[in-house]
Amino acid sequence: MINQQITGDQLAPNIRSGATSEGAMIFECFTPGITSMLANAGAQFVIYDMEHTGLGFESLKWLIASARGLPITPMVRVPRNQYSYIARALDLGARGIMVPMVESAEQAAEMVQASRYPPLGRRGAAFGFAQCDYQSGDLELTMQAYHQRSLLIAQIETERGLEALDAIAATDGVDVLWLGHFDLSNFMGIAGQFDHPAFNEAFKQVAEAAARHGKVAGFMATSTAWVSRARKAGYRMIAAGTDTAILQAGYAHLIDSMRAQQGN
Repeated sequence: MINQQITGDQLAPNIRSGATSEGAMIFECFTPGITSMLANAGAQFVIYDMEHTGLGFESLKWLIASARGLPITPMVRVPRNQYSYIARALDLGARGIMVPMVESAEQAAEMVQASRYPPLGRRGAAFGFAQCDYQSGDLELTMQAYHQRSLLIAQIETERGLEALDAIAATDGVDVLWLGHFDLSNFMGIAGQFDHPAFNEAFKQVAEAAARHGKVAGFMATSTAWVSRARKAGYRMIAAGTDTAILQAGYAHLIDSMRAQQGN
């Protein structure tokens, strides 16, 4: 059932005001219908990944366009903390930017600068194009509206990011601290050991730092057990993933049932 409560421009203000949000991360299924399917499933947001995939800006442009008119917010994880990635994704109409491996307050400030127009940042102006649905309007009001609708997500997924956690969380303009659990465990020297005491402590610290600084803690859950764990720890923005694993599991379930019923 489509969630009629959230539109593309409402998610960021709702998240900042304390609401929880459920969505998905997409790594492989960059198809015209995926946005509608996710909206039908009840996802309030979708984050398309450019860091670990072959997704380019041309494909991203029509993926974002496919969200127009749907109650789902299109966002993107850019490959790195770089102006040309962040500003360009926003120019294409992304309502949120996830930046991987943020490791300092300086890096957090850089992502904010790249996403905000003067005097709040150093983003170049490009109006009347994709992000505006090719419409014109009052520029001052337009820029204010785009600042409000754009959610900025800093990923905490290295030991350096964990050390600078409070400084990153205190950065004005950063909305979400997103724990990247696989990379964080790698950089902590406990790869994949998600029940390790050190990881448990880091998992708790990210959520606590977000709450302490009036920000939101985010996480990608690959199972209902992860969802429960994240909710209990205070994570309010949770994405389902990965699309590859979910698709394979769905097919495997049906194919296994076919084989089990052979000859019946």
